[in-house]
Amino acid sequence: MALLGRGFLAIWNDIAEGGEAEVNHWYTGEHAPERLGVPGFLRGRRFVAIDGHPKYFTLYETENAKVLASQPYVARLNDPTPWTQKALALFRNTNRTACAVTRSLGQGTGGVVATLRLAPAPGRDTALRDWLGGTALPAVVAEPGVVAAALGEADLSSTRVPTTERTLRDREDEVAAWVVVVDGIDVESVETALTRHLSPTALARAGAAPEVTRGLYRLQYALVR
Repeated sequence: MALLGRGFLAIWNDIAEGGEAEVNHWYTGEHAPERLGVPGFLRGRRFVAIDGHPKYFTLYETENAKVLASQPYVARLNDPTPWTQKALALFRNTNRTACAVTRSLGQGTGGVVATLRLAPAPGRDTALRDWLGGTALPAVVAEPGVVAAALGEADLSSTRVPTTERTLRDREDEVAAWVVVVDGIDVESVETALTRHLSPTALARAGAAPEVTRGLYRLQYALVR
């Protein structure tokens, strides 16, 4: 199992013009170590876009999704440091989704990840879940150069906890319904796997709604508890 726990927090965001150096310094200098100090947080990874948007993708792996609504974590969100207040005011186009892990396959992590934000078409939840978990993701992980793949489904009760940090961003966060993350060693391996097994046509046939948002990202920074 590639993910370290049964939950994860996925965040996509842009940064206001002129603010990237500040946010990048904040992330490595304060934010990631602070988050990994919260009980139940296991690993944090931050990526920058090769293709797709928003420009940045952050993935925090947790023991389970309920960690993301736990008292220690919410207390941290309600008491942002001055640096956090400054950094979050620079966030733009944020999608923040707490997920429970439905399926996680593979060994290790890669330097390139693809993310898919998707949702099942009405009445197709079970069919899509079964196809992704039982057919598509195992085939993806079997591709040369792909090391891991996972499916998470939004835990809305953990995602939508009212906190001070939510009010610091420029607008209300978007939320994904389901999230697929594919780890590989290089761009070609990941793109080939997506084309063969997670194309828009294949997803639609399996029960996905038409709106699928794809991004391709390279690893910038990782921290393990």
